[in-house]
Amino acid sequence: MSLGHSVHHDYCMADHSGSHIMSRTSEEKDLGIFITDNLKPSVQCTKAAARARSILGMVRRNFKRLDCEDFLIIYKTYIRPHLEYAIQAWSPFLQKDIQCLESVQGAATRLISGFKKLSYEERLCAAGLTTLEVRRQRGDLIECYKLL
Repeated sequence: MSLGHSVHHDYCMADHSGSHIMSRTSEEKDLGIFITDNLKPSVQCTKAAARARSILGMVRRNFKRLDCEDFLIIYKTYIRPHLEYAIQAWSPFLQKDIQCLESVQGAATRLISGFKKLSYEERLCAAGLTTLEVRRQRGDLIECYKLL
């Protein structure tokens, strides 16, 4: 993968049996984070949302009724960590990526019994949660404060 320029070079690796041309890739996974050649976090957002949605489906299948306290325990333990894994490294800045992650939290809050007909903001307020974007901004401010 070449970062920072659009000139395409062929890179070779030489060993005792000769030289081999290395294959090109546009994305790479390292420490659980997908890095693309354009450095946009879109791939990471869609993969994180897909993992969180699969866990959300498992919760939906196994729990027919969830009150707010039980939901918060399950959500904070099993779903939200997938949405926030290493968020400092790939913090989404595109609106479509932010909406991709927020839609998972919106679907999760609909699982609470009695919350289905409320708007997203009302569900968050009633459950005592904030948007994921506000959580990221708060975490960034805390880290800046620690550095200063």
